[in-house]
Amino acid sequence: MDIVGFLKSQFICHLLICYIFIVSGLIINFIQLFTLILWPINKQLFRRINCRLAYCISSQMVMLLEWRSGTDCTLYTDPESYNKYGKENAIVILNHNFEIDFLCGWNFCERFGVLGSSKVLAKKELSYMPIIGWMWYFLEIVFCKRKWEEDRKTVMQKLLNLRDYPENFWFLIHCEGTRFTEQKHQISMQVAEAKGLPKLKYHLLPRTKGFAVTVQCLRNVVSAVYDSTLNFRNNENPTLLGVLNGKKYHADLYVRQVIHILIPFWRTEMRIPLEEVPEDEQECSNWLHKLYQEKDAFQEEYYRTGTYPAVPVVPPRRPWTLLNWLFWALLLLYPLFKLLINMINSGSSLTLASFAFVIVMASVGVRWMIGVTEINKGSTYGNNDNKQKQQ
Repeated sequence: MDIVGFLKSQFICHLLICYIFIVSGLIINFIQLFTLILWPINKQLFRRINCRLAYCISSQMVMLLEWRSGTDCTLYTDPESYNKYGKENAIVILNHNFEIDFLCGWNFCERFGVLGSSKVLAKKELSYMPIIGWMWYFLEIVFCKRKWEEDRKTVMQKLLNLRDYPENFWFLIHCEGTRFTEQKHQISMQVAEAKGLPKLKYHLLPRTKGFAVTVQCLRNVVSAVYDSTLNFRNNENPTLLGVLNGKKYHADLYVRQVIHILIPFWRTEMRIPLEEVPEDEQECSNWLHKLYQEKDAFQEEYYRTGTYPAVPVVPPRRPWTLLNWLFWALLLLYPLFKLLINMINSGSSLTLASFAFVIVMASVGVRWMIGVTEINKGSTYGNNDNKQKQQ
């Protein structure tokens, strides 16, 4: 291991990165709170400002993937569609198999200039989390309780509010609702058998109601649907801890158009005009189930050949994520080091003990933040919910 790799793997480096992220995030959240006074005066200005503030937070996570880890992300698509990315509103369907797939989705947004305005359909509990959750609140992210009878009205209202959004945005949605595990997959396929639906090998059954409502509410706002499938080469198992340690991964992201069952996958185009997605809820549900059957076929093809049937391109890496992080690092590390020097010079045992306590608590916090992304500590949503459906 070279000296740079050794330094990247040291816990003190992780601690400093998390310190910058947490403190800068709380500062930005505080600034966002004051932007609320703009809402009744100039709603669009409020939105534009919060897009930039949100970028200051989310781009720090992307910086870890792009600059610290140096992870390569190859995009497979066609040139015509590539030229439209970032220039239109879109719904992006993502698979949910890896611990850092959310980070790769953000990286996709960053390369095309829509990271600050990107939207997601997220569980309600996240809205209470400082930094990311609070940032999402000011971005008008759509939160749900995962109880559709309670969620439908709220979700529809939140989506309709986006119809006059002043920035181009991508609405990222994991239709499976939860990250793939073997246990969840087994339960999901039992549900598929009980309902007479085709079984999937590499995906969970998609949750169709949220997607159908999203399409219905954003039909005249969103121009296209991007169906995206993410994989990592050489059976890599990427983790957030690996990214923090500076480990380099090799991601392949395939963005494609729907494939009708009778059309071979190599003849498809890459972009789905939204008018091709059925408006009727049941028809939209059937459309999405077919889409996931096709995603399974592409996954099978990738595992067999190690590539996708499209033109590979690596979108240029932009400098803004790194510059943003360097700005916050310079702003926040100087007062931290000055405080540490003053504490050491004081020689007070109480001061040193307090500092040690803060370090221990920070260590626990860092471990918790990493643990949130780990698959084995993920949501039990797919386990419990599907069992209830079977009963």
